[in-house]
Amino acid sequence: MAVEFMDHAACAYVAQDKGWFAEAGLNLSAYESYVTGMALASALARGDIQVAYICLVPAINAYANAGVRIKIVAGTHRYGYGLVVDPNKVKTIEDLERPDVRIGCVREGGAVDVLLHKVMDVYGLDQDRILSKVRRMNPPSQILAIKTGQLDAAFLPEQWATMAEELGFKMLLTSQDVWPEMQGSVLVVKEELIEEHPEIVRALVEVTQRATDWVNQHPDEAAVIMAQQLSVTGEKVLPAKAAEVAAKFEITPEVLLRSMGRLKYTIAIDPSTVQETIDYMVHLGYIRRAFPAEEILDLSFLGDR
Repeated sequence: MAVEFMDHAACAYVAQDKGWFAEAGLNLSAYESYVTGMALASALARGDIQVAYICLVPAINAYANAGVRIKIVAGTHRYGYGLVVDPNKVKTIEDLERPDVRIGCVREGGAVDVLLHKVMDVYGLDQDRILSKVRRMNPPSQILAIKTGQLDAAFLPEQWATMAEELGFKMLLTSQDVWPEMQGSVLVVKEELIEEHPEIVRALVEVTQRATDWVNQHPDEAAVIMAQQLSVTGEKVLPAKAAEVAAKFEITPEVLLRSMGRLKYTIAIDPSTVQETIDYMVHLGYIRRAFPAEEILDLSFLGDR
């Protein structure tokens, strides 16, 4: 199993902490956290990772570009991304076009990069002016750059966006402001796991539902659990260089609780929102071909959830 090193994967961290995977008979031979969704998508291409809690965009990338035979069997949350800015330098979205505004974002094709493009589209911003000066770096490196005064604006996933507020930045917009009902992360499994062991997939979905319900009912306790789980030890957080930077920052329960409030935790998933994301990624040139969302979805394990 591979998970995001973010509160996007709250259900996975809570289920692991409470032993619910083991209780359901799920023996995890590997449990790895990834600081970036793109790195997690690359891990899916390896034979040893069969299950992942991952942002929708890199999951689509893995399927469409790398040919990884995966299925999305549940959602985990909606939204979960934001634009944070230095309030002394950036007052409006249009200020992003100014040549003196330094912008941080993950690399091309990442979930927050897709949000960057959506913001430019919705606000009619000049793409050449903005993209020519975007500094590509992973989320913890962006936080470090904010701390050292090297960025004026940053497109970040949660919990990193909320962490930037601790450094004096302001949340100028969240993903739901420009992309209503945006699907955040999903639970994906390799197709062969469905074919050979559907009972395992069913158990994974049931545990994910149980943990998601618990997170929604006990957000304060969930934040404490995640703060412990997101403490970087270095050995199971990848890639190593990104983990080294992440280790410089304390991820507190207070920050996580605020961050979690900006997500909607639910395992329900609307195929039309997945299709919208696929089509937009084709428009951006991030995947080579359009395809029906049903190709990557198997929602039979959700039942009436």
